[in-house]
Amino acid sequence: MTKALVLLTFNEAEALPKIFDRIPRACADEVFAVDGGSRDGTREFLEARGVRVVTQPRRGRGVAFRVAFEATGADALCFFSPDGNEEPGDIPGLFSEMDRGWDMVIASRMMRGAFNEEDVHWLRPRKWVNQAFTLAANLLWNRGPYVTDTINGFRAVRRAAFQAMACDADGFVIEYQMSIRAMKRALKITELPTREGQRLGGRSTARSLPTGLLFLRFLWRELWRL
Repeated sequence: MTKALVLLTFNEAEALPKIFDRIPRACADEVFAVDGGSRDGTREFLEARGVRVVTQPRRGRGVAFRVAFEATGADALCFFSPDGNEEPGDIPGLFSEMDRGWDMVIASRMMRGAFNEEDVHWLRPRKWVNQAFTLAANLLWNRGPYVTDTINGFRAVRRAAFQAMACDADGFVIEYQMSIRAMKRALKITELPTREGQRLGGRSTARSLPTGLLFLRFLWRELWRL
């Protein structure tokens, strides 16, 4: 099974110098970036280190996922955002689980042994909302072991599984759509505990309220789709 590591980037020039050398690029047959139109030197940083950069035709995380599959013939892809939130040391483990035959492997921030960045606070609104959406997906469609983190984008997936999911979301809902479609099609999903870190630079473009409303609309739509 051939493996590709995909770096999802948009204006990551501040974070990349702090994390790039920690990315275990040797565990993949191919490493490339899908960039959402960075203007801060992200592309130049990566290309100077021999990383191929593919530009998206338009913004959107879901667009980036589909562009990545079009840009490689690898059998399995691992998606990693080099902004500091995701732990690069978990990448080999995601690929190892793919070798064991899983269709999708999710780095979970919610399962036993994991850490969510809000776990240091008494109030954890983002975590609780994520868990609520995850509960809904499991109750509605999952017939296998409970999936604890349906929303985290740090994951690996087989090409054939992604094609079977027929995902069409353009934005941040893409990972949730992948999880739901995988459940609907009885694909094999497993998880590994991960530690969510603090951003090393830049700002998240996912605003809580608009993103939450988008997820609600998407969940309603999925109720009426096969």
